[in-house]
Amino acid sequence: MNDATTRKQQEMAIIKRIAGGGDDGPVLMINLNRYRPEANFPDGAPYTDYMRVLEALLPEVGGKILWRTPVHGQPVGDAQVDEILAAWYPSHQAFLDLPAARGGKENFRLRRQCIEHAVIHRCDPVMVPGGSPASRQPSH
Repeated sequence: MNDATTRKQQEMAIIKRIAGGGDDGPVLMINLNRYRPEANFPDGAPYTDYMRVLEALLPEVGGKILWRTPVHGQPVGDAQVDEILAAWYPSHQAFLDLPAARGGKENFRLRRQCIEHAVIHRCDPVMVPGGSPASRQPSH
């Protein structure tokens, strides 16, 4: 097993532990996406279909896209990214519930069709409405 696979499994275990515990709370997922050429980012039908389905799916678990922005350049690093997307979830469990939610199957089909490479960072949602440093402990 390579380091990336090990890290992913370890991180998913952390998310599941938090979701199953009494301290589950909001989480911000920052998505760094590089799209396949056939997705025709940002105006092509495959990409717009994916965003339409994702925007309908997230409310099914209580989540929402806070913002998304195309990347216009990258002065540092090698991993090329086309878009950064910030998705807020009311809990870690909500994030885990995405595949089984209504529209989840179609979302993940379109995701596989459109995304060539993605990295998702689990972040503290302090900067989003409803989050505050005094009201919760960081989720590690």
